Amino acid sequence: MGASPMTGPTPNKGYEAAAMQGVGVVLNKLAELLPMAGPATDIGKAISRAIDSLAKVVPPGSVSNAQERNTIDGMARKNMQNQQMQKQLSGGGGMPPAGGQGAAPPMAA
Repeated sequence: MGASPMTGPTPNKGYEAAAMQGVGVVLNKLAELLPMAGPATDIGKAISRAIDSLAKVVPPGSVSNAQERNTIDGMARKNMQNQQMQKQLSGGGGMPPAGGQGAAPPMAA
């Protein structure tokens, strides 16, 4: 008999709600893209299948405009943070160059 916890892991309802909200936003965007792709094209058919399968777990209208805006703002914020991190990692960070090359020369006396 091995050591095991008394209870199993429990799902995090907050994460589940956030995931449902995110999927709702994706559904709205897919619905906007479907007319652009054309329902008879290969991509249009794939979008339709995705909408059909996701709509089974997230009913239409379950995401308000405010929730959608908050989700999109959060994604934009994460994107900006990722861009800044990439810039720092690639050497283009906000640190001044070594050796004081960016500083003004001292004044002559």
